[in-house]
Amino acid sequence: MVGDHVSGRGLQRAKLAQRTGCNLETIRYYEKIGMLPDPPRTASGYRVYDEGHVSRLRFILRARELGFAIEEIRGLLGLVDGGTQTCAEVKERTERHLADVRAKIADLRRIEKVLAATAAQCSGEDVPECPVLDALAS
Repeated sequence: MVGDHVSGRGLQRAKLAQRTGCNLETIRYYEKIGMLPDPPRTASGYRVYDEGHVSRLRFILRARELGFAIEEIRGLLGLVDGGTQTCAEVKERTERHLADVRAKIADLRRIEKVLAATAAQCSGEDVPECPVLDALAS
């Protein structure tokens, strides 16, 4: 892409953000915590990101969309970076995450039932008695 390169060698951070849909502060954060490697710099001090940074950032963002925690993503990246990943290891980590997601869904369903039942008891009128507040206080 013309205009995406710094001295023809890479992308500036703003272009990396634009290409991935990630905001600048999040990119800085991932660099700070070591999930996104520090990019080389031009002689004038500009960071220059390459396609490897684009791919890695997209991987991180997609994993976050799927609800993986930072440490879980770091573990997956460690497998990839070390070249030691096996499908079995990745599947095991994914199944652990899936179990956590299912537990959260069960919790949310329970919360939904309680909230719906409590809200149904509430008249919604301008009176001081409120079953919702009573339920929260008990």
